[in-house]
Amino acid sequence: MAEPSEEFTVSPNGLKTTALNETHRRLGARMIDFGGWEMPVQYPAGTIEEHLAVRRAVGIFDVSHMGELEVRGPQALDLVQHLTCNDASKLADGQIQYSALTLPNGAFVDDILVHRFASDHYFICVNASNTDKDFAWISSNAGGFEAEVANLSQNYSQLAVQGPQALPLLQALTSTALDEIRYYWFSTGTVAETACLITRTGYTGEDGFELYCDPSDTIKLWERILEAGQPYGILPCGLAARNTLRLEAKMALYGHEIDDQITVLEADLGWICKLDKPEFIGRDRLIAQRAEGVKRRLAGFEVIDKGIARDHYPVIIDDQEAGFVTSGSPAPYLKKNIGLAMLPIDKTAIGTRFQIDVRGRRLTAEVVATPFYRRPR
Repeated sequence: MAEPSEEFTVSPNGLKTTALNETHRRLGARMIDFGGWEMPVQYPAGTIEEHLAVRRAVGIFDVSHMGELEVRGPQALDLVQHLTCNDASKLADGQIQYSALTLPNGAFVDDILVHRFASDHYFICVNASNTDKDFAWISSNAGGFEAEVANLSQNYSQLAVQGPQALPLLQALTSTALDEIRYYWFSTGTVAETACLITRTGYTGEDGFELYCDPSDTIKLWERILEAGQPYGILPCGLAARNTLRLEAKMALYGHEIDDQITVLEADLGWICKLDKPEFIGRDRLIAQRAEGVKRRLAGFEVIDKGIARDHYPVIIDDQEAGFVTSGSPAPYLKKNIGLAMLPIDKTAIGTRFQIDVRGRRLTAEVVATPFYRRPR
């Protein structure tokens, strides 16, 4: 990859831009401010069509706003273990792990993807709005470890190609055997004559790949994938479809399902919290919370009445505010109004009903099993 430039490109309105900014505009995308980045929220086909293209065929997303950090050195693994709640010692070279940077209170600095290149080399993908905060947090906790931390975000663009036709589409553009890359593993290779880190990951609930490349190659790679994807029904997709897709798949969004006050156990992410690890930041608090019993937890719901329960609406139980919606939206593929809510632990059983205050009107909702959508295997 190229050496990083001094700073990201900034638009006239002061927002950071990706290498595809003008390309999105040429395609008719509606652009918005997303965490300080000017990003496409939707294209002319609309959010529903973009969502359905990913569920039924294939879609491509520009996710170059995401951050990329690197930890290298003889004690790189020790530092990653200290910072994260999952057990990175279980990773093999070429494997990826969903994890979290945790605070002393057991809550989130951020949720992350940890990629192991080698025992002394880890690559971490972080949320765009948290990149600087995450880098500062890791750096401030790296003292005493023989490891170096670098923010490589300006070295990379990232494209996500998602959907049941993602593999055959990309296979036509690369000699890398994509079917040999297992879910949550990665390889390096060329796609459309572009050097890429190829990861079998995504934020949609579908099979697919995320491609990291040099920013100078982004336009070429995007255009080649779009061209090759026409017979497969590909659509460029924006942040709105990415949000509805991840909600159907019950994937967390920072600032909604997870933040610095919601613990890993409350977020229903105990499966990434390995309390039998010898030590990590927040471990003591999470052990205590598990022993005490979690008082609230994230749960999925379906709205029974006609109406949509949006993000941050209050949950009402016995005429008292008792929780809040973390994310809520129509589900384009499922054709239901769904959401996630932080509920008292005794109200999280499947079938439990509660109310949501929607601007003074109370809608009945019911706790349902999650994920709401699970792709066919």
